[in-house]
Amino acid sequence: MYVCWLVSKDRRCPQIRLPHLEVVVIGRGPETEITDKKCSRRQVQLKADCNKGFVKVKQIGVNPTSIDLVDIGKDQEIKLKPGQILHIVNKLYPYTVQFQEGTGVCVDGEATRLKWGNRTQVESENCTEEESMPGKRVKTEQESPQGFRLDYGVNDGKSSAAVSETSSGKKEFVGHWSQGLKASMQDSKMQVYKDERVVVIKDKYPKARYHWLVLPWQSISSLKAVTGEHLELLEHMHATGERMVQQCPEKDALRFRLGYHAIPSMSHLHLHVISQEFDSPWLKNKKHWNSFTTEYFIDSQDVIGMIKKKGRITVNSQAPESLKAPLRCHVCKQQQSTIPQLKEHLRKHWPK
Repeated sequence: MYVCWLVSKDRRCPQIRLPHLEVVVIGRGPETEITDKKCSRRQVQLKADCNKGFVKVKQIGVNPTSIDLVDIGKDQEIKLKPGQILHIVNKLYPYTVQFQEGTGVCVDGEATRLKWGNRTQVESENCTEEESMPGKRVKTEQESPQGFRLDYGVNDGKSSAAVSETSSGKKEFVGHWSQGLKASMQDSKMQVYKDERVVVIKDKYPKARYHWLVLPWQSISSLKAVTGEHLELLEHMHATGERMVQQCPEKDALRFRLGYHAIPSMSHLHLHVISQEFDSPWLKNKKHWNSFTTEYFIDSQDVIGMIKKKGRITVNSQAPESLKAPLRCHVCKQQQSTIPQLKEHLRKHWPK
């Protein structure tokens, strides 16, 4: 089990522990060292889910609490993920969340890693690791809700955590699996293109014959954090994605889409460039399929258009419901009962 900490970004005040599935209320007071009268003593309600890697944030106070500079709204609730910034009130007093292993404690925002012993059993909606001894390699892949998979290092009796390898060969702890893209974009083995603004990596478990991710070097947690100042970057990401398509050996035979998941499970903005035949053994369930073929997948040009018109991205709050929709062919809209049946049907639409 992970331990969740709320860590101040601009002040050296103590980190606040958020116990798993327990409600914690913070605001003006000694715990946060906030003395601003515009901040209520009961400003924000927090509830951490250490298995799934997010914190539910509810604004209780009158003045606005925000995540990535987007106001939550009084009595409204939003999920806060690692990499995102929570401002307690009026865009002030920034905090982030960190999920650390076991009973590790945070010191100046860094984890002190403490061993649990010889036994671990980690259960989440995506992965279960059975009991194992320290140093024994067990299941080394974990799949995020939208189907991305990450490699993990040697199990040392702790909860699963994404691991990246530095140029010196040392293993480096990078936190919850939702942070895995930040490690992957630094991995030269996964990079297929990079410039001063973006990097393109291969999706390690692609959902089609060709599936790339375009990521900005700039730290942007998600679509909700995108503003008008990012317009040129979004256009550059789209142009880079189009360049990948033009270099594809099957570009004349296959159709491609460029777009974003409405509410991605992985922290760090990323553009999908994916071919539309969906010929992949890693396309395994309804959530995989619907995340790329329903309104959950927002076209890149639509995102750019929203920024040009409104200066921000509006995501349909009902988008997650589309992940539960029946399996339908994205070409002819014919409904299929199972993924194997859908895959067999899709062959009819492949290029001859």
